[in-house]
Amino acid sequence: MVRALRHSANAPPQVASGSMALTVVGSIAYDSVRTPFGHRERMLGGAATHFALAASFFDEVRAVGPVGDDFTDADLAILATRGTSTDDVERVAGGETFFWAGEYGWDLNSRDTLETRLGVFETFEPKLSDASRDADTVFLANIQPDIQQAVRDQCTNARFVAMDSMDLWIDIAKESLEKVISSVDCVILNDAELRQLTRKPNLVAAAREVLSWGPKAVVGKQGEYGAALFTKDGFFSLPAYPLENVIDPTGAGDTFAGGFVGYVAAHTDQEINHDLLVRAMAYGTALASFNVEEFGTERVARLAPREVLVRVAELERITRFTDVPLELRG
Repeated sequence: MVRALRHSANAPPQVASGSMALTVVGSIAYDSVRTPFGHRERMLGGAATHFALAASFFDEVRAVGPVGDDFTDADLAILATRGTSTDDVERVAGGETFFWAGEYGWDLNSRDTLETRLGVFETFEPKLSDASRDADTVFLANIQPDIQQAVRDQCTNARFVAMDSMDLWIDIAKESLEKVISSVDCVILNDAELRQLTRKPNLVAAAREVLSWGPKAVVGKQGEYGAALFTKDGFFSLPAYPLENVIDPTGAGDTFAGGFVGYVAAHTDQEINHDLLVRAMAYGTALASFNVEEFGTERVARLAPREVLVRVAELERITRFTDVPLELRG
């Protein structure tokens, strides 16, 4: 299953045959995070940032999102790691970059939001260049559903569109959210959000319900327990990569999405079927495991392709059991 990534650690990405890059629309932010293992003040974060750092291993990424005057050139350079285009990053004069502060409990499964300042994100209206609109692959990160729909409507050439959302939009904009879901190819939500969205009692029933609305695939993120893929052709699940030291889970879900969607983006010249999405799950899972090893973008920003390939191969080894003889009494 292991396939070579598309570029070396220091070279710009080599776009796949027939590919016209990958566009991500979402937040570019500063995060202040405290965990039992340390803390960081105003570190680079945001859904579009974490997604782009992971997806850039596979294809050219174009990031679309707003920042304020306080956003530094050094952080813009981190976003541009591995050749990500920042041409559509809008710097709003006099504005403040989206800011979030949170604290995690001892097991990192519980999180308290201490402060949220939307800043320039509050009035965000995505401005897509022709290149961003023409992308073969699009990821609609967690933003207001009507904005997601406006972006989706502009990207008429996309062969694969995936999206994320959150409990807030399920509560206050469910009708708009369902409309967006019906217009995309893949929905990536955590298991609790899928159950909340569909009012179904378990992940399998919830995912099947969402598939009936139009998407070709649903991915249920399950945190430290991994992720599950549902398509009309089958089901696949991977555990999270086993780690002894987890430092900060901030951005892990967006990193997973970046690896998953990035792999698809690099293969849009092929049929996007269940088997291809299964392989994408492995890369998303591996990349997410690196994200949590350090704070924020620190680990993924300096990650080398070889490290990713080794971890994908290890995931394949530890989840394989088909050669075990079936032995039952009676």
